[in-house]
Amino acid sequence: MHLVEHLKHVLLDLHASWVMWLLLALSVASLVLIVERALFFHSLRDDIRRLAEELDSLLRGGRYREALERMAASPAPEAAAVLAGLKHADLGPASAEKAMDGAIALQRMRLDRGLAFLGTLGNNAPFVGLLGTVIGVIEAFDVLGHADAMAGAGAQSTGSIMSGIAEALVATAVGLFVAIPAVAAFNYFQRRIQSITANTQALSNVLLAHLSAEEPLPTTEARAEGAV
Repeated sequence: MHLVEHLKHVLLDLHASWVMWLLLALSVASLVLIVERALFFHSLRDDIRRLAEELDSLLRGGRYREALERMAASPAPEAAAVLAGLKHADLGPASAEKAMDGAIALQRMRLDRGLAFLGTLGNNAPFVGLLGTVIGVIEAFDVLGHADAMAGAGAQSTGSIMSGIAEALVATAVGLFVAIPAVAAFNYFQRRIQSITANTQALSNVLLAHLSAEEPLPTTEARAEGAV
C-alpha cells in the first residue's frame, strides 16, 4: 500500500493540466503536418490518363527524347518512376523495370513522410486524454476522502467533486478531438498513396509494353541524334 499511496501523491502533485498542454501541443503539430501533407500531395497532381496517352504516342513515334522531357516536366511521382525506366530502357525491359521499382520505393518514402506520426497520434491521443481523466477522478475522490472528516462540508464537497469530475472528462474529450482529425487525415493520405501506386503501375506498364514488344530503346546518344 505504501507504493500505491506514493504513486497517488505523485499523480496528485502532477495534476491533469500537463495532459491538456500535451494534447494541445500534439494537436498543433498534427494540424501543421496535415496542412503540409495536403499541400505536398496537391503539388504532385497531374492528369495521369493524358500523361499515359502522351507517353504511348511519343514512344510509338520514336520520340524518346521528348518522352524523357515530358516525364521530367511532370511533378507526379508516377512520371518520376517512368523517367527512371526510360533512362535505363536501352539496357532492356528487365533493367528498366528494376530502375522503376527503385524509383517507386524512393517516391513511396516521400509520400509516407510524417504519416506514421498521424497514425500513432490517432491511435494514442484518446489514451492520453483518458490518463488526464483518471488523474482528475483521483483528485476528485481524494477531495471526497478529506471532506468526510470535515463536519458540515458535505454539500460543498459534493459540488466541488462533481465539478472536478466534469473537468476531468474534458481531457478525454480533448483526446478524441485530437485523434479524430489525425485518423481521418491518415486514412485520406493512405488512399492517395494507394491511388498513386496504382497509377504508377499503369504508367510503368505502358513503357514495359513497348520494351517487351520491340528491340531495346536506343541509348541516350542515339535518342538525341534521332530527335534532331
